[in-house]
Amino acid sequence: MNSLATFNRRIAEKITSFVSTMWCAYLFVALALISLPAAINSEDVITIVDWAAQTFLQLVLLSIIMVGQKKSSESVEQMITETHAAALAEFELAKEAREMARQELAELKVLTAEMHMAIKSSGSGK
Repeated sequence: MNSLATFNRRIAEKITSFVSTMWCAYLFVALALISLPAAINSEDVITIVDWAAQTFLQLVLLSIIMVGQKKSSESVEQMITETHAAALAEFELAKEAREMARQELAELKVLTAEMHMAIKSSGSGK
């Protein structure tokens, strides 16, 4: 990655990190409220609706949605981590069970061989 792309990525990460906080949402509320008196004093319904939709909702909801996405991502990340840990634990249990089965099979082979030897020796001794 070239230095300009790295710089741009870092700036984008810093801005995203700030905008996805409730403090930024509060700042945007204050910023939006600055123009509220002018919208109300205009007594124009379109101007008031424009203020509510374009100024207030867009500014404030941007940060609130980003906070929600951040929390949701953290929950998903935690769930993935827990699932991964559980899968690794299950894998280790499966490896242990396989090793135990291998040992039991080896013991059964020995016992079977001993039984065959005992049957042969008792059959030849008649």
